[in-house]
Amino acid sequence: MQLMYFNLPPTPLSSSVVNCGPLSCLPPSPGGWQALQRPLFKPGLNEGPGPRRQVSILCGEEGWAVQGPGTTLRPAQECQAGTLIDLLVLLGGKGEGRRRQMGAQCWSLTSSVACLCDGLPGRIWSVFSQPWFQREVGAHPAFSLLWAEELRAVVVPWAALYLILFYVVWFHLSGTVTEPATATEPEMTYKVAISFDRCKITSVTCGCGNKDIFYCAHVVALSLYRIRKPDQVKLRLPISETLFQMNRDQLQKFVQYLITAHHTEVLPTAQKLADEILSSNSEINQVHGAPDPTAGASIDDENCWHLDEEQVREQVKLFLSQGGYYGSGKQLNSMFAKVREMLRMRDSNGARMLTLITEQFMADPRLSLWRQQGTGITEKCRQLWDELGALWVCVVLNPHCKLEEKSCWLRQLRKWGEMDVCPLEDGNYGNELPNITNALTQSSSHNQDSLARPRRTVFTRAIEGCDLHWQDSHLQRIISSDFYVSPSYQREGESLLFNSQGQPLWLEHVPTACARVDALRSHGYPREALRLTVAIINTLRLQQQRQLEIYKHQKKELLQRGATTITNLEGWVGHPLNPIGCLFLTLTEACRLEEENCLEISDTGDSKPPVYQHVPVATGSQDSGESYLSLALEVALMGMGQQRVMPEGLYAQDKVCRNEEQIIARLQDLELDPVLVQTLRKQCILLLEGGPFSGLGEVIHRESVPMHTFAKYLFSALLPHDADLAYKLALRAMRLPVLETTAPSGDVSHPHHLVSVVPSRYPRWFTLGHLESQQCELASTMLTAAKGDMLRLRTVLEAIQKNIHSSSLIFKLAQDAFKIATPADSNSDTTLLNVALELGLQVMRMTLSTLNWRRREMVRWLVTCATEVGVRALVSILQSWYSLFTPTEATSIVAATVMSHNTILRLSLDYPQREELASCARTLALQCAMKDPQNCALSALTLCEKDHIAFETAYQIVIDAASTGMTYTQLFTIARYMEHRGYPLRAFKLASLAMTHLNLAYNQDTHPAINDVLWACALSHSLGKNELAAIIPLVVKSVHCATVLSDILRRCTMTAPGLAGIPGRRNSGKLMSTDKAPLRQLLDATISAYINTTHSRLTHISPRHYGEFIEFLSKARETFLLAQDGHIQFAQFIDNLKQIYKGKKKLMLLVRERFG
Repeated sequence: MQLMYFNLPPTPLSSSVVNCGPLSCLPPSPGGWQALQRPLFKPGLNEGPGPRRQVSILCGEEGWAVQGPGTTLRPAQECQAGTLIDLLVLLGGKGEGRRRQMGAQCWSLTSSVACLCDGLPGRIWSVFSQPWFQREVGAHPAFSLLWAEELRAVVVPWAALYLILFYVVWFHLSGTVTEPATATEPEMTYKVAISFDRCKITSVTCGCGNKDIFYCAHVVALSLYRIRKPDQVKLRLPISETLFQMNRDQLQKFVQYLITAHHTEVLPTAQKLADEILSSNSEINQVHGAPDPTAGASIDDENCWHLDEEQVREQVKLFLSQGGYYGSGKQLNSMFAKVREMLRMRDSNGARMLTLITEQFMADPRLSLWRQQGTGITEKCRQLWDELGALWVCVVLNPHCKLEEKSCWLRQLRKWGEMDVCPLEDGNYGNELPNITNALTQSSSHNQDSLARPRRTVFTRAIEGCDLHWQDSHLQRIISSDFYVSPSYQREGESLLFNSQGQPLWLEHVPTACARVDALRSHGYPREALRLTVAIINTLRLQQQRQLEIYKHQKKELLQRGATTITNLEGWVGHPLNPIGCLFLTLTEACRLEEENCLEISDTGDSKPPVYQHVPVATGSQDSGESYLSLALEVALMGMGQQRVMPEGLYAQDKVCRNEEQIIARLQDLELDPVLVQTLRKQCILLLEGGPFSGLGEVIHRESVPMHTFAKYLFSALLPHDADLAYKLALRAMRLPVLETTAPSGDVSHPHHLVSVVPSRYPRWFTLGHLESQQCELASTMLTAAKGDMLRLRTVLEAIQKNIHSSSLIFKLAQDAFKIATPADSNSDTTLLNVALELGLQVMRMTLSTLNWRRREMVRWLVTCATEVGVRALVSILQSWYSLFTPTEATSIVAATVMSHNTILRLSLDYPQREELASCARTLALQCAMKDPQNCALSALTLCEKDHIAFETAYQIVIDAASTGMTYTQLFTIARYMEHRGYPLRAFKLASLAMTHLNLAYNQDTHPAINDVLWACALSHSLGKNELAAIIPLVVKSVHCATVLSDILRRCTMTAPGLAGIPGRRNSGKLMSTDKAPLRQLLDATISAYINTTHSRLTHISPRHYGEFIEFLSKARETFLLAQDGHIQFAQFIDNLKQIYKGKKKLMLLVRERFG
């Protein structure tokens, strides 16, 4: 028996078959085959006992092999048909008799292995056509509904579905699926047909008319039924074999019955075929044989899982049209995940589906619109484009793709990349990052070339990836063996390929090397990805060590200069290829514990956090405690701690923040055991000592990406294990050099110095607000942890005062500290309260001369905080008010709150303390009144009421300021206060001063100061005739509105003056006459005002105001009649109007009717 082998997946149908592993990048050695033996019956018609010979099934990394006595490894195409049948018999266990009937002649008729023998049982059919495992079928993207969120939505209905008329014709599975009736829907029956080819579902048809890229529940149910219950499915031969067994009469009957059963659909086609067959010259007669859709494809034909291309296009188009709403972004990400799933299963549909998705992305009409408007792509859409570009990098880096495939992809990628609407790699800034194949070190001419790089699109990295290959012998040895170490005798140049422990290194541009890892992992080579990851980490360790040595020699110079340089223009965090995230995931996936029923989704939809275990690194590592999990932590810390320049563009900067948060979220899933804590401490120390290559080094460049978010994680993780290291690291990370007013110039002559390459971009730090908030979060975390430790709190406070430049953020920190220091269920922490007060005072100083809409809230909070600290804090802020508050804030908020009854009760003050506070408040009030009498005088008088000397001083300040800077409104307000407090004469004086600043025109009869004028006159009238006589000239001078003057006159004539009862004065009790002073002056002024107002109103009067004018004249007559000759004056006044305005006939007619 000759040997043969197939590149086929394993079958569970025979216990003697072993699952073979993934293909390796290197050819397997013959010694790697595992032999499993099973006896094989001699050919014969009967299945009774007889002589036996031993046949072995061999399986290795490349596939299956069968070996008999004296055979050698040979390719499948050299095997004879008999050998193939022997293999089928070996797997099937019976049916050898058919071999003699068919022989080798059958091989010439068809190359489909499963059609060699029509007598083999269903087990043999399933080996070569039907997928074996439910998990394998479910893993295919078309079954994603089955294995993702909607697992219950299909599996549960499947249990309710039942199937009838179920049968299989070799590579074709047919069935009728009945969906039971529900409360709202009747029972439905669907016909389902599924075609297979070499363990893949190649086409599906269902009567439900499902229009989706995923299989409907009926197709899923039919497939699961065949997999779970193979013995209940009737197997049939290909239709060509059945027809071959029929004679002429049977064939005719078969055809006629077929046409009768489906005459409406089949008859036209049947007649056409009959005509062609009867014609000797027809094309159908020029071909030998006839097609058989149930016999399967040729072994040379390509076979792939069924994928409805049109539905893929329609789905992507629909999701894109929704613009990221209605869950469309999640759906598109799900499709990307399915592409990765297909790549991992090495399904050729992966690249095919990605091509279809990309075509729809490029056809998105919004791209042209955004380009025309000059606006950027939306953030959600931008993230989808990034994932699209990363997927293409994975596809082109497939270690086993054919050269023709890569060439085809390259042409397509270039075509897309050359389109005007193709998004750039970094938003509007596409010229910053180096080529994917470039090494870390840049040439000295970098500063000339960096600004003239070609246009980089989202496909540029995939295009560059097409130039990469896997033929490097060192690379192949790295990924093919866990125990590849340096040889004892090294040739020239080989010393650079290994570290001092003999472990292999991979010296390649780090993101590019990580892209290789992602490609291996994505294409189903997890072991190979792990091996390359370990080599990359060993390389990063060596680089870190060498950078540290370089820094030690330059440390003194750098510290003196206070500036540093950055080698990494291209940061690893936020990079388009996500190198750190890729390495971390590769390592943690190898350590993840898979729980039972991992496919089940909880009713709440919450996913459980992953659980990891330490898996020792499978290399010759000398560190026995090293595991893939510790490596994952180490590489994440190395990448996050890399000093890197802030990229240009809003999206690129936002991506840095987002990627950093994603990595930290994954780090927080790790439970820090002693091994991981040791790794954490070691790496943190290296980061602190790392100099200019570390973002946590002693000196950093002004435009370095801040480390606040990263340091917050490190602080929280380290604090329980090494508090000193945690505080040292977090305090170091508090800096934000880009906000410093003076920045060191640095060494411009250095070839890698950023200042010589990139201009200052502080105005374009679009995420600065987010970065400052993260800085605040770090400070708040330290304050919380340092509660009760005076020394640490003082150190944190100094760091905050030095590095945080936003008053709003410092105020937030002050509030946080206050809240932590004053828990509801325990005593206050005095030390932390003092820190909160210090921060509050700093906020007051920062916002004193600037506008801040939260200023009043800040002032009130500071007084509350000072009250909690104690009386000395209140005295302090009262005495130093001028550096903290405006005069208005100091008197109306600060002093008033301090002197309130609630404050005294809260502090339980004794008499001397109350007097001290009151004295400070009065002093503050007088100082504020002197500085801003307009706004503080009234508050000063209020605060000084209980101290006669202070009150007199405040009153004198008001009097002195009345003639210069104070308005009549302010003076009237203070005058009313004086009257309310029992100082009517002082109120009269202030009211008189207020009247000198007032001017009411004839038409201002609704002026807000009218009430104050009436009050002032009433006050004067109540004080006596002298005061009234004093104020009336001021009124006559300031008020020219007739109605107001007449109102004042009427009020003065209603009661006798002097009703206030001023001590020492005698009240006559007589009403005042309008014919005598001082009311005579007021009456004359009122009459004159009426006359002037009348002429003014008549100048521009309209007919609709005639009635109102007549009423005005009626009020004027009432005032005229108060004079002795008033009726004569009014008559003369009316006559003058008639004469002057005789042209207004209608109006004058109304005047005559009313007044004669």
